[in-house]
Amino acid sequence: MAMPATHRRYTAAEVREFPADGNRYEVIRGELQVTPAPRPRHDIVVMRLSMLLSQYLLPLGRADTLFAVPADISWDDTTLVQPDLLVVTPEELTNDWSTYRTLLLAAEVISPSSRRRDRIEKRRLYQEEGVGTYWVVDHDAGLVEQWEPDDERPLVVADTLVWRVTQAAPELRIDLAKLFQGLPE
Repeated sequence: MAMPATHRRYTAAEVREFPADGNRYEVIRGELQVTPAPRPRHDIVVMRLSMLLSQYLLPLGRADTLFAVPADISWDDTTLVQPDLLVVTPEELTNDWSTYRTLLLAAEVISPSSRRRDRIEKRRLYQEEGVGTYWVVDHDAGLVEQWEPDDERPLVVADTLVWRVTQAAPELRIDLAKLFQGLPE
């Protein structure tokens, strides 16, 4: 009699204990996701977006709600993700990542190794968890896919990306041609 194939399931707590070996470890619904260190152009795009978001949020008194570090975001025991960029509500600011549950913005700058995961698995997760806006930033194609929780299809932006931290806030307008200009090959 054949035994059914079983796959190891992981918890967020287990993944938090993994070694700092240069890989990014995430778990989505118990499934381990391992991503190698990104290419330099990935990090340049993250840095540029971080600077633009910081300049936008600073006069609104929300600069400290932006993170561009490996933040352990988890909504349950079987999920732990590390968006490239995230903006949270001021009410959730603490020194404990577990309090960061209301993401106003999450952004993933895709790499060849993360393309499917960022566009499908993480997008579904972020929509299910009510992330206000999710950006899938494709620097190779020069565009951004923008998702909201109820979207069935993304808004594909190839010129000017627009976002507001709140309905009453002014718009942030990002010129994608400038964002992607001069990236190393």
